[in-house]
Amino acid sequence: MSTTAAPTRANGTEQRIPLSYNQEFLRAFDKGEIDGAFGHRHTLVCGWRVTGEVDTAALQGALDDLVARHEVLRTAVAADADGGFQEIHPACPVDLEVRDLSGADGPREVAAEEFLNELDSTPYSVRTMPHLRAVLGRFDATDSVLVLVTHHTATDAWSLQVLMRDLADAYAARAADVRGDLPEARQYREFARWQQETAGSARVEAQRAYWRERLAGAQITAIASDRPRPEDDRPSAYGVHRFVFDPQLSRSVTEFAKASRSTPFMVLAAAYSLLLRERTGTTDVVFPTFSSGRYDERFTDSVGPYFNFVPIRIDTTGCRTVREVLDQARDACMGAYQHEVPFARIAEDSPALLAPFADGFLAVVAFEVLQSPFPLEGNPVGGLEFAEIRRRVLSQEVSSAIPDGGLWAMDVLPGGELAGSLKFDHNRFDESTAVALVARFRELLGTLTEAPETPLTHG
Repeated sequence: MSTTAAPTRANGTEQRIPLSYNQEFLRAFDKGEIDGAFGHRHTLVCGWRVTGEVDTAALQGALDDLVARHEVLRTAVAADADGGFQEIHPACPVDLEVRDLSGADGPREVAAEEFLNELDSTPYSVRTMPHLRAVLGRFDATDSVLVLVTHHTATDAWSLQVLMRDLADAYAARAADVRGDLPEARQYREFARWQQETAGSARVEAQRAYWRERLAGAQITAIASDRPRPEDDRPSAYGVHRFVFDPQLSRSVTEFAKASRSTPFMVLAAAYSLLLRERTGTTDVVFPTFSSGRYDERFTDSVGPYFNFVPIRIDTTGCRTVREVLDQARDACMGAYQHEVPFARIAEDSPALLAPFADGFLAVVAFEVLQSPFPLEGNPVGGLEFAEIRRRVLSQEVSSAIPDGGLWAMDVLPGGELAGSLKFDHNRFDESTAVALVARFRELLGTLTEAPETPLTHG
């Protein structure tokens, strides 16, 4: 993170652009340029198989159009004696690398995933502008893999979907040598200012009151790590365990969710709360998840670090069966979605919630279900067909990182399969622990969806 800088100037007048609450939250995990929220592995990497002959000049131009369109891709989080602010830089070209993958051994699906994993493990400095780069790997003239890499301080998972949609449209316009007609994009600085302007509104205060009551006496439920947090300054060393559940269990989850008037996330959250209950011995479970953070629809098509940390409290104390845990999970999720506010405001009101982050023997593992709001599959654009690489089964010894703890992500694939990943720090966890956690989660998920009247054990 930049520590000294001048505020952005507009029309010759200095204008200090405030940080969003989420950017302030990221600053709390600032450990420099190697580790933490502003570290060189705190990145987002997404890949798409591309069918058709790619015009690299049009692709380069389309990538540069993204940087001009979404100024957060060239925005630094800066600070001075008065605190943090956003510093917007001029547009500059995106680094587009073209690789020859024609000599790859084995099935191309595997080679594409290996290629994606390689880029996911590559460092990317937060000081590099713009916060976007692209790599095009070519198997042959009409079969490629396009990988977009962004720094997480500038984007989130939803943003990557927006970027890819806009990139496809800009590419089509460039390839046809016509002017694109995308509507003007809302900028992230508008969101930050809107947050500050509405911070004391009646709506926000009512939402905060809900969370104060909901989280009274609560702490995030953390699991014991295999080793305590290192006392020296060694950086984190994140890897990821990936998995895909069998079709029968995947089908059971979606069918059970529909039958119980729940979402797949609610079902998965119930199973995860059972896992945390069993692992920690607590019956009152609180775990963090992530929302898109776009609780004002004006910013649905915008790019930026909108993602919001949302605590889900599922009190299983009085539950007699695993089905009753789902009832608690459904109520908890609905309440959280209906009362969303920036997590920084929740933390202000419930500071004890974050106590486990300070315990070197505990690790907070967030749990989320990924969203794909703008799928490109089945819609050829500019003579190309795009298919996101979502079914990933290859684990990584070295991966992109998170600021602290662990991250469990699930995805409901287009064919109905459940895929997932568990990101963990090798300094604190053995890979065998991650594998065992996923195996037990699978068993609990099977019990919940196939035998929901199973009595809940106490003790």
